[in-house]
Amino acid sequence: MRLDFIEIAKKTMRHPILIHLVSATIVFSIIIFLVLQGLTIYTRHNQAIEIPDVKGLQMDEAKMFLENKGLRYRVVDSIYTDVVKPGAIFEIIPAIGSRVKKGRILFITINAHTVQMAAVPDIIDQSVRQGEALITGLGFTSVTKQYIYGPYRDLIIGIELDGQRLNPGDLVPLTSELILKVGDGGIVEETQEGDTTVVNE
Repeated sequence: MRLDFIEIAKKTMRHPILIHLVSATIVFSIIIFLVLQGLTIYTRHNQAIEIPDVKGLQMDEAKMFLENKGLRYRVVDSIYTDVVKPGAIFEIIPAIGSRVKKGRILFITINAHTVQMAAVPDIIDQSVRQGEALITGLGFTSVTKQYIYGPYRDLIIGIELDGQRLNPGDLVPLTSELILKVGDGGIVEETQEGDTTVVNE
């Protein structure tokens, strides 16, 4: 008996299960297509904006450049430096030249109009490690140590700025070059002539 393949195919195509499978496949394919299209639109696929070079500009000048490119910004910090003029943009994150999506928030650091001041902490008679950690934690950027005669090594004896001794509580610029006077652990011996000699450990 010869099989009629055309009739078999027709009967197969009319089978309910097969019809449901084909229909589900078509619907699923349409859903996937729509989702991918939606994601492309939502993420603005291949639509990146280069962050303009606004370093050194005042905020009212930079505002025009950023808003024209569809970028938002937020001033998050200020420092004092002589690299740019007071009130000008010093740093921008993400970095200048980076490519970002439209509407991205940029984080800006500006140069302060005046030097930031801080009070000198009371670190006398503390270890140099503790003192350095405390003083740099306040924002001082230039701290060096100088060993002088002292019975206990690495114990802070004083703080100086431009040759002047500072007292706890004195207000000085955070950019000041502070010098920590630190004990060297030496001992004093009286010579026969009555002179004083410092002997280091």
